[in-house]
Amino acid sequence: MGSIDMHVILKTLIGQARKKLEADAAAVLLLDPVTHTLKFAAGEGFKNPGIEQSSLRLGEGLAGWAVQERRSIQVHDLKSAGNRFVRSDPLKGENFISYYGNPLIAKGKVIGIMEIFDRRMTERDRDWHNFFETISGQASIAIDNATLFEDLRRSNIQLQLAYETTIEGWSRALDLRDKETEGHTQRVTAMTLKLAQAVNSDQREMVHIRRGALLHDIGKMGVPDAILFKEGELTEEEWQIMRRHPLFAYEMLSPIDYLRPALDIPYCHHEKWDGTGYPQGLKGTVIPLAARLFAVVDVWDALTSDRSYRRAWTNEKAREYIVAQSGKHFDPQVVEFFLELLSAESME
Repeated sequence: MGSIDMHVILKTLIGQARKKLEADAAAVLLLDPVTHTLKFAAGEGFKNPGIEQSSLRLGEGLAGWAVQERRSIQVHDLKSAGNRFVRSDPLKGENFISYYGNPLIAKGKVIGIMEIFDRRMTERDRDWHNFFETISGQASIAIDNATLFEDLRRSNIQLQLAYETTIEGWSRALDLRDKETEGHTQRVTAMTLKLAQAVNSDQREMVHIRRGALLHDIGKMGVPDAILFKEGELTEEEWQIMRRHPLFAYEMLSPIDYLRPALDIPYCHHEKWDGTGYPQGLKGTVIPLAARLFAVVDVWDALTSDRSYRRAWTNEKAREYIVAQSGKHFDPQVVEFFLELLSAESME
């Protein structure tokens, strides 16, 4: 009852049912609500593995009939069941004589059937049947709970995938808007994740780092095109507006619970180690680690990519700049890890 693992529930259920009900074999068939068929889910005590391929339509066979009628069924001598016992091939050689089936019903909905098989003629008393019904009722609740949990888990995965797809779509839209930096977001995201792995960030942090890197420039959506795409140098007033894009990112993303843990990079990636960055003027380790990692990668990619106002720098020249800015713009320890990462990649 306390488990949400369907495998554990069915294994425990079958084992205990067979033992407590003194049965030669026991099986559970679950109802597929789409195809309206009963499919083998678990069993114990069978000699022929063909039972695992059991599949019955509603109304077909003893199990299908019991589920359709929503009632228990018992057959003391299966030879007398005639065409009702349609699973003769999967059960060939089992030598079953008696059969008992009880529908599994949860919240008024049939979810399957529990079957008991005996290789001897049996006459079960009322206490046995009551106990069988009790086990079936408890099993129904446990299976229904596990199914609901699995459905919820699947829905959460689908929702998460939808979120991730949306985030990636936003990042591609930003790159397409600013054709000069097309491909920049994907490159810096990939390299930031490698750098985060190098400094031993845990898996949960990596998830938020990835999202933050993908959305690092989303605040530029709030910067007028006249400023964002201006040819030539910006005026001081225009720079003040441009420097507000991390604040715009914070305002856009902070109301979204799902993305709030990923805000470190969009909000803080222009902060500098010596405190001269923006928008908050944070200094040293007060700057979130994710932002410190991303800052180095972001500048590296900008320097080694062509821009309308300059050609891409060589890797050696960009490396010298990164080293020169260690302790000023960048966290010195992060720079060390970054240079090690560059060296490792150059050797591959």
